[in-house]
Amino acid sequence: MKLVRFGPAGREKPGIIDANGKIRDLSGVVPDIAGEALTPKGLAKIAKAKLDKLPLVRGNPRLGPCVGKVGNFIGIGLNYADHAAEARLALPDEPIIFNKVTTCICGPNDDTIMPKESKKLDYEVELGVVIGQRARYLSKQDALKVVAGYFLANDVSERNFQIDRSSGQWNKGKGCETFGPIGPWLVTKDEIKDPQNLDMWLDVNGEKRQRGNTRTMVFGVAHLVWSCSQFFVLQPGDIIVTGTPPGVGLGFKPDGKFLNVGDAVRLGIDGLGEQRQTIVKFRM
Repeated sequence: MKLVRFGPAGREKPGIIDANGKIRDLSGVVPDIAGEALTPKGLAKIAKAKLDKLPLVRGNPRLGPCVGKVGNFIGIGLNYADHAAEARLALPDEPIIFNKVTTCICGPNDDTIMPKESKKLDYEVELGVVIGQRARYLSKQDALKVVAGYFLANDVSERNFQIDRSSGQWNKGKGCETFGPIGPWLVTKDEIKDPQNLDMWLDVNGEKRQRGNTRTMVFGVAHLVWSCSQFFVLQPGDIIVTGTPPGVGLGFKPDGKFLNVGDAVRLGIDGLGEQRQTIVKFRM
């Protein structure tokens, strides 16, 4: 299934993509694509709905973030071997785990706001994972059982905040407003045969920047979910973005290729759709 949330920001409705690529309204089936709806019981309820009987959504509504009411937005750093080489950094022995503030979450095609005092605005195409069951101290063989599905994400980052002004932590450069576009869809895990073999790409103003495949992850999805569960409880609707391949702006020598107001960013992952963002100036 491809599950969506559509409508004005803050008032999104749940939906599902039918065989013709049209949105069908799920409001009569579940209140939102969030929490309980993402559990095995909730997804089974959605799967039983007769698509042709659901209301057809007319026109081209705004797509909101594909998961609502996210409790924990987890990021993974330096998780692609080729990206670590680009950054001239050693591969980590364990996953580097950080948080993106949930207020950064936005729709897949919403504008990206350049923060005040931004100097090094960057992009990162990433595979996202949605948790569908409460999980703590998972075994490695059971880790994928708690995954509800996958999505496309752009882990937007401000490198000056993240590195130069970090005081040793990344959160300042990861959680600014609009730094978490997710979607267009949540694709249930039964539709993604192998999360470790997905091509991914990102372009800026039509210029090829990132090209990669999830096979070069240092730690695969199962390992990441297992690892997170050893340190904190995962809940239905929590999301994990799993790292990025080479080609980020920070990696271009000598001074980087960072985003400016007016730039157009496009990105995609096999089976998970595409996103488009325009960089806009901060306004009060």
